[in-house]
Amino acid sequence: MFKQLETFVAVVSQGSLSAAARQEGVVPAIIGRRIDALEERLGVKLLTRSTRSLALTQEGAAFFEDCQRILADLEDAEAAVASGSGRARGHLRVSAPAGFGRKHVAPHIAGFQQLHPDVKVTLDLSDRLVDLQRDRIDCAIRISDLADSSLVAIRLAENRRVVVAAPAYLARHGLPLRLEDLAEHNCLSLGESQSRGWAFRREGEAVNLRVSGRLECNDGAVLHDWALQGLGLAWRSLWEVKDDLSDGRLVTVLDEFSAPDYPVCAVVPQRRLLPARVRHFVDYLRSVYADAAYWN
Repeated sequence: MFKQLETFVAVVSQGSLSAAARQEGVVPAIIGRRIDALEERLGVKLLTRSTRSLALTQEGAAFFEDCQRILADLEDAEAAVASGSGRARGHLRVSAPAGFGRKHVAPHIAGFQQLHPDVKVTLDLSDRLVDLQRDRIDCAIRISDLADSSLVAIRLAENRRVVVAAPAYLARHGLPLRLEDLAEHNCLSLGESQSRGWAFRREGEAVNLRVSGRLECNDGAVLHDWALQGLGLAWRSLWEVKDDLSDGRLVTVLDEFSAPDYPVCAVVPQRRLLPARVRHFVDYLRSVYADAAYWN
């Protein structure tokens, strides 16, 4: 029964029987038989399948959410037992922003696994805001404040965001001197991923300003490249653009309105019974980032 539940979740998550089969290293027919057996046991149709598509039925959608929770709870229970000895094991699922993840998370996975060889790591790099429970993410690395979030944020490092532009862009369009001037500029935005807008501080008060422009992308690295090409203003983290600022490829604007630091945080659902694999991973990143020489 447990294997059938695992298979059902894998099929839905992967989007097809063949993808789930490849992940497990078996032929698709085995996956199909497990799904058939599960549906027969339950007496309901969970999936509608054709040669080209797969979709959840209404009953299947509700059951999928329950299965995700059951599997996650079981994995956490096993990890909690193992954490008594301090040993990290199991499957660690980490999400991080694409640009930051490539530079400052992915390079440290090998070092973490050398210390904890019984941990399998899946790293999801995306600038979309993941749902930890729905996407079965153990730990999400985020660069933001979480004052209005029910999640638990563990601060890993400081981070400052600045508005930048290429000198060529400013030569053509002028230098913004007030926050209101942003309305006259082409602001490069993450779109819906940055729904709260760009954050500033004016006269001691926090200001979130919705910006607009002719270009949007859900990948921050693309916004960075567009700024370098002189296509508009971008609100980027200092770790991403500091070399460009040093070399003069970009310059900062509106510095007097710079927002408070947006820390780099490890976000977890709760602190209680945090699995050893998650606790050790967070501690490992925190130790790496704590070295001032690392950021320089």
